[in-house]
Amino acid sequence: MRGPEVRAAIDAVREPDPVRPLTPSPADWRDGWIYFAMVDRFDNPHAPPRHLPFDAPFGGFQGGTIDGVRRRLDYLQSLGVGALWITPVLRNVARVDGAPNEGTYHGYGIQNFLAVDPRYASDPRHADAELRRLVDDAHARGIYVILDIVLNHTGDVFAYDGGSTAAHADAPRRIHWRDAHGVARPEWTTADAIGSLPPLDAAVFPDELRHDAMFRRQGAPAADGPETIGDFGSLKQLVTSDPAVADALIRAHQYVIARWDVDGFRVDTLKYLDREFARTFGNAMREFALGAGKKNFFTFGEVYDDEAQIARFVGRNTRDANAEIVGVDAALDFPLFFKLPAVLKGMLPPSEIAGVYQRRKAVEREVVSSHGEATRFFVTFLDNHDQHERFRFEAADDPHRYDDQVTLALACQFALPGIPCVYYGTEQGLAGRGASDQNVREALWGKPGAFDPAHPLARALRALSDLRRRTPALRYGRFYFRPVSGDGVHFGVSPFRAGVLAFSRILGDREVLVVANTSASDGFVGEVIVDASLNAPGSTFAVLHANRADPAAPGAVRVTGAIEVREVDGSSGTGPAAVVRVALRPMEVQVLG
Repeated sequence: MRGPEVRAAIDAVREPDPVRPLTPSPADWRDGWIYFAMVDRFDNPHAPPRHLPFDAPFGGFQGGTIDGVRRRLDYLQSLGVGALWITPVLRNVARVDGAPNEGTYHGYGIQNFLAVDPRYASDPRHADAELRRLVDDAHARGIYVILDIVLNHTGDVFAYDGGSTAAHADAPRRIHWRDAHGVARPEWTTADAIGSLPPLDAAVFPDELRHDAMFRRQGAPAADGPETIGDFGSLKQLVTSDPAVADALIRAHQYVIARWDVDGFRVDTLKYLDREFARTFGNAMREFALGAGKKNFFTFGEVYDDEAQIARFVGRNTRDANAEIVGVDAALDFPLFFKLPAVLKGMLPPSEIAGVYQRRKAVEREVVSSHGEATRFFVTFLDNHDQHERFRFEAADDPHRYDDQVTLALACQFALPGIPCVYYGTEQGLAGRGASDQNVREALWGKPGAFDPAHPLARALRALSDLRRRTPALRYGRFYFRPVSGDGVHFGVSPFRAGVLAFSRILGDREVLVVANTSASDGFVGEVIVDASLNAPGSTFAVLHANRADPAAPGAVRVTGAIEVREVDGSSGTGPAAVVRVALRPMEVQVLG
């Protein structure tokens, strides 16, 4: 696919095809939840994983395919999946120094931004068609598709004099572009030396990106400089502040929308991009999708950092007089991830979660997205492919001892603000952990009994999906932490490890209360403050969901006498207050409404 063909495809989609129009967007992305699958590690219906055992650390292609994902759409639909996020499938560098390039099985080393990598296809001759078939079949089941994309860097498309990687240099280094066999050609020291029509496997595509000045070419980041300036190992960094780079990447990804009808982009390494380009890209995708019939195309970025850094890249700050466009819609919720798993396992106090949202309220107060308040659309998660351990933990003497922690965590995640994202295999009990991210990139289809809809965790996930679907407050409701008390006098958000996390979602005149006991050994009996204006004395909450059988019914709402309340912001107050008495076993969560 060359530049003129790309422009023709982009132009064509601006006039909706009456035979095959693009799929409209969801009205609100919070109405569903996201399932994140690594294509190479999810399923291959025609062959077992190439490296066994299926969950052993491995840094090469296991053989998972796009068609393998497609053939599991009924399974995903049975779980209640609303959107499927897949790792990048655009064409990666196939060979390096004449040998097969196994290291980019994950898809983040792109060589051709306009074509699907044949290594992810059951039939390599029809890789592009397999992706479109996956998207079409997902849409037929009411599942939207989010494609992981890479804008910060390409794959190993050229070498330095010393090889694929180089130490940092203050000025651009000499490079040697790679040919179709992955060999760094001595004479290809500039893009002009390659010629105008190299093989599609050589150098980088589209043609507009094949210019030396579009790459930083300075090797690794400087030891005493910013981490955002430099290659990712052998992955070569683009200069995204260059308008020509921005234009080429925008057009390429407009083509991706037009060609494959995807519904959203997860933007890899967003914080490494030039900030203005990131904003321009998000706006360009939104406007192109609007013109093509997708009125709510969703972009969310990876900003592996704190709240302040996320606020620089997401949406538009209303106090920024120079910001006229709205950038990427949302972000992966790393600030929450930095605390939530440890809180839910009893290793940090629930007050740490309250601190996350208090800081968010201050930092993100003026940030809006195309959807409204940006933080309402943050994508929440408990683990992912970049971590060294999954949330689920298997004790050597009792592998299922802590499974209630998983169902407790999923219940809290599905009730907290944002869009929940579940990493593949969570629902089948994967529990990888070790010294690298390879430990959490298991070849799921190699697991005995994989894709079992009757697995206890799969059933729990389906129940939570149903709960969220039928309970609008969990999707749209206002969010409040609720003080708890064990003695009926002193109330507050628990400042102790293995404490009780309690919060409410309120929509209109309905309050839904979530109470989770994060202790793995001790039960909790106590009281939780609720909204007195919505819950009259003597009224009762029902248990909408619990992760343990035979949950204890909460007591009737009562009004206390004199009590002391320490609020989330650190201030103190006194009663009376409306409270509900709850009883929770270790690792038990109840959703009350």
